Amino acid sequence: MSDTDAGAVPDEALLRCADEPIAVPGAVQPHGVLLAVTEPDFDVVVASANAAELFGRAVETLDQVLGGVDLGALRAGLAGDLAEVSPLRVQVAGADVDLVLHRADGLLLTEWEPVRGAEQAGAAWHRRLPTVLQRLSATATLDELTAVLARDVRTVTGFDRVMVYRFDAEWNGEVIAEARRDGLEPFLGLRFPASDIPAQARALYATNWMRIIPDAGYRPIPLDPAVTPSTGRPLDLSGAMLRSVSPVHLEYLANMGVVSSMSISLIDDGRLWGLIACHHYAGPHRPSYADRVAAEFLGRTASLLLPTTIVAGEQTGIVEVAHRQAQLAAVVGRTPRELSAALADGDVTALDLLPAGGAAVRLNGQLRLLGTTPPADRVEPLVRALLAAGTPVTDAVSRVVPGGADLAATASGVLAVEVPGGRDDFLAWFRPETIREVTWGGNPYASKTAQTDAGPRLSPRRSFEAWSETVRETAQPWREHEVAAARALAGDLADAALSRAAEDDRLITALQRTLLLEELPKVAGVALAARYLPSADDVVGGDWYDLVPLPGGAVSLVLGDVAGHGLAAAAVTAQLRHALRAHLLRAPGPGAALDGLNEVIAALLPGEMATAVVVQLDPATGEVVVANAGHLPVLHATPSGAEFLADGRGPALGLLDAAGYRETRVRLSGEDRLLLFSDGLVERGRDGLASGLEKLRAAAAAAPAEPQALLDAVLAALDPRRPTTSPCWASPGPDRRAGGRRPV
Repeated sequence: MSDTDAGAVPDEALLRCADEPIAVPGAVQPHGVLLAVTEPDFDVVVASANAAELFGRAVETLDQVLGGVDLGALRAGLAGDLAEVSPLRVQVAGADVDLVLHRADGLLLTEWEPVRGAEQAGAAWHRRLPTVLQRLSATATLDELTAVLARDVRTVTGFDRVMVYRFDAEWNGEVIAEARRDGLEPFLGLRFPASDIPAQARALYATNWMRIIPDAGYRPIPLDPAVTPSTGRPLDLSGAMLRSVSPVHLEYLANMGVVSSMSISLIDDGRLWGLIACHHYAGPHRPSYADRVAAEFLGRTASLLLPTTIVAGEQTGIVEVAHRQAQLAAVVGRTPRELSAALADGDVTALDLLPAGGAAVRLNGQLRLLGTTPPADRVEPLVRALLAAGTPVTDAVSRVVPGGADLAATASGVLAVEVPGGRDDFLAWFRPETIREVTWGGNPYASKTAQTDAGPRLSPRRSFEAWSETVRETAQPWREHEVAAARALAGDLADAALSRAAEDDRLITALQRTLLLEELPKVAGVALAARYLPSADDVVGGDWYDLVPLPGGAVSLVLGDVAGHGLAAAAVTAQLRHALRAHLLRAPGPGAALDGLNEVIAALLPGEMATAVVVQLDPATGEVVVANAGHLPVLHATPSGAEFLADGRGPALGLLDAAGYRETRVRLSGEDRLLLFSDGLVERGRDGLASGLEKLRAAAAAAPAEPQALLDAVLAALDPRRPTTSPCWASPGPDRRAGGRRPV
């Protein structure tokens, strides 16, 4: 049922329709007899009430009515495929009867249909069946296939009108081919709402290829007993050709003036694609069982031809999309580090992949728009809403996201695909609304309920006169090959990201060897220790530490942090580390060295930002000179406690062209220690930086003097979850415990 007319139908009526027992109606149509029997003894346990009229007596076992049939051969056949047994031509009271067999509810259901009274196409038509099949197979387009199908089904069945009826994505139907007798009003091109064939009826069509109603004015023949003894439920007639149909459907046919009808399902890849709908107006009409089987065979053949025929009709578009897909896959392979730019600015862009008015590319958090799209601030919320609704592909956005109705001019249709990788990236294409006139077989929005003693029920429309409407806020539907191409491109992007990440890991590992000291050098009179703890997501980030021996015996101790993580930050870090080394060797002090490094960033790395602290230590005297460019302060621990050296802290590198970094001095003695650290050690989310610094100060004050033990104690106390660097240095002094050096 379409969204529009659903609003006019009470929920109770919809529920009653969904619950109607059409598969277990408890009755059959009167043009045949049904007997449900046990196996292998063939005892009758359920019979239609008209059985005695056909057989002339009550039937207790099939043996009584199969006198001319080899029961041994029949039982042997029942052990195999029942389709190879049915139909059996038997004699009942001297008249030919077609016997059709199938199983349900653990019973063998036998349906007996007299040959007398059935219209026959004749043996001549059946001899021409190979020619008819060849004619079907020779068609090149969907229009040709369905036109031939309608004409040949009408020829073999003799119905006044035969239509090929195709479902759309919302189960509305459209007559796309028609063969009719002269004088009938054409139905070709008319559309019928989804409510004309409810969901449970469509489910039966998907499993039962054919259904016939020889006389829509029939009176149902009840089954006796009404409840199957072995199950305690009404007998399942979903596979029975005699199954009685819904009274609502019979009323629907009467309102159309149809006296007899037959339908044959068209199935594409296991899904109900459409129907061959046959109508007769002049009176009851029953094609013979053989003719019906022939018509069903034509429907099954057409179903097998549907996929290739549909593809052939779209071949030009499919080839073009496939060509663009291959081009974009090559672009992605060549430029794995510039994917966003490649898809948005290259010779072939994401917009070229599909017929669309606009496209959006969101990669690594950056959104790029191409062509005609919704405003930038509306794109991401719209795509997120469609993905959350489980409808990333739609030709009617306003039905999924009502708040998107005002975007009809640019985005009535959206095809969105997520790019795997956990970054919330996506690709999306947009199509504007296509205003079109649609002609329905009657007003689909008219009320379709009737009041009964049991409450409201669906009631079929009484008018089927052509009724036109202007359809807005819908776009050209997306084709399956277009959706597949979009998903393939997203997959290519995800694969490129994985490949790029693996390459980044290799490069970062190589850079790490240049950024981090494999082993701390030996400095006479100074005890040293350092820890570098990367995060789980990055092999190395922007943190680095260094030790630079200076002329005259002094040594510079460095800890820095470049903004960002990953390969880009590591590359900048490598440049700054080497530049600072050069300045430390030539500058008169750490402040001047940081000034020089700041000039390097301004001239060669504009836009980059880093923090760094430099400690210049003279091991002979214990004199320390500290310069700080926006970094966390150095911690000075003594036997009496621990304090931060906060004086002289200047701006981060890269913020100002000329910062003029100042220096602060301190002299180490006794068991003094210096601890330099990155922000990952003390920034603990909701606890805040101040709390982290206080925990660090307290841990260092209580820690052992030996540098490695101090770092163990600090890391155990703060348990950092972010990447962190923590070098610890101690000043000179006689060490009576360990080889003349004493950690301080």
